[in-house]
Amino acid sequence: MTVESRFECPARMANLSQATAFAEAFCATHQVSSVDGLRLALVLEELFTNTVMHGHGGDGAAPLRIGLRVEPSQIILRYEDTAPRFDPLAHLAQAAVRVDEEIADRPAGWLGLRLVVNLASSVSYRREDDLNRLQLTLPRQDRQG
Repeated sequence: MTVESRFECPARMANLSQATAFAEAFCATHQVSSVDGLRLALVLEELFTNTVMHGHGGDGAAPLRIGLRVEPSQIILRYEDTAPRFDPLAHLAQAAVRVDEEIADRPAGWLGLRLVVNLASSVSYRREDDLNRLQLTLPRQDRQG
């Protein structure tokens, strides 16, 4: 039986440490390796920061929800926020960064989001009930147990 652990908080940067602590505790409880836990933390920090800074334009009381599920070969991250509609997959397709460009010549932004998408084996987005709903599947690189 698979159980999903959930966390919810207001979209404020001060709550990022609680969100990452939730992910760390989840990983410890489910014997997720430190390598996979660090990848999960990186993804979560990028999504959380983007929600607060870009989605809401700063700290606010709007809810942000995180769901985590572990399977033998993957970790499933469900991420929801109430920021204005934002489909990261569509925006990445429009803002493709050419590999041959120098960092200084690239348009601002998008690199963190591109990293998040590239760390996942699958990503899906939908807008439902006034929520941005993102689901990422992170392959487990170093399985334990």
